[in-house]
Amino acid sequence: MKDDIKRNLETIRERIDRAAAGREVTLVAVTKLHSVEEINDALACGVTDCGENKVQELLSKIDGVGATNWHLIGHLQTNKVKQIIGKVKLIHSVDSLHLAQEIDKRAGAAGIVQDVLIQVNAAGEEQKSGAPAEDVPQLLSQMLELKNIRVQGLMQIAPFAEDPEDVRAYFRQVKRLYDDLKTPDFRYLSMGMSHDFEIAIEEGANMVRIGTAIFGARDYGKE
Repeated sequence: MKDDIKRNLETIRERIDRAAAGREVTLVAVTKLHSVEEINDALACGVTDCGENKVQELLSKIDGVGATNWHLIGHLQTNKVKQIIGKVKLIHSVDSLHLAQEIDKRAGAAGIVQDVLIQVNAAGEEQKSGAPAEDVPQLLSQMLELKNIRVQGLMQIAPFAEDPEDVRAYFRQVKRLYDDLKTPDFRYLSMGMSHDFEIAIEEGANMVRIGTAIFGARDYGKE
């Protein structure tokens, strides 16, 4: 398994480098439904950042995994916020003022400033979380008033398309939004997954979230 992960990572890094054309891109290895052993194999191959979709799964793995930057990339319920404050480098999925206020409150109680991204639902997909693109400027303005969170950029999950070229326009739209709203704290534009990360990078992403292309297909029977 480690050899497979190593080969996959080498290929992915080559593809990232070609698409990035000299820009730095952070690779977040998406570890959903993958074992602690697999994650540690990836860390041994140079992975520095890991992302989980669910709070409980993230918490179940922290103690068994070596040093890494943890990212919460899935939908976050307000009643789960207190469980992850101080345990993750970055929360990618803030899509409402209510959630931002809860993160701010819990971070304040812990004496920290929590780094977050605003999740944008540029395609308006009903089954996906994320703030509509037209609501993001106001949401950002409101979040900037909060003292214990730091908005470091935007995140998007583009619609799935057999041909990633079909979703290039959504990546371009969110990059334009990122540029229009950019503050001194903005660092990350988190876009692109296993099937479309090259298009996302070409359109300006500097953080990609890749799981299947690293670890192989997930066994959803484990859920």
